[in-house]
Amino acid sequence: MSEPSPEQNSDSTKANFEPHQLHLHNQTEIEQRIAAQEMRKLKAKSEKHHTIWFGLGMFGLIGWSVTVPAVVGAIIGMWIDSRWPSRYSWSLMLLIGGICLGCFNAWKWLHKEGNIE
Repeated sequence: MSEPSPEQNSDSTKANFEPHQLHLHNQTEIEQRIAAQEMRKLKAKSEKHHTIWFGLGMFGLIGWSVTVPAVVGAIIGMWIDSRWPSRYSWSLMLLIGGICLGCFNAWKWLHKEGNIE
């Protein structure tokens, strides 16, 4: 019987070493994923104010934050149109302006509440 060549020796070493390295790599990755999941669960438990009622309240608040400026803009526009008639519809312009202002307000509030940078 002949002895294995150095190349065969290194191949057999790689064969013995690589799965072990792969196993350690996978184990580290799994530990990191589990730690990340645990952190998310702990964060969700600490935020107890996020219930179904909080969600419905937020939904209503966003709706009102868009509706109120739009209605106020339309009313002011109708008043301007009745006082000073022109070829431009102030009602429509101020309605659109109110909707844009309400959407901006809702977006800003959501970013503040969600701690989104």
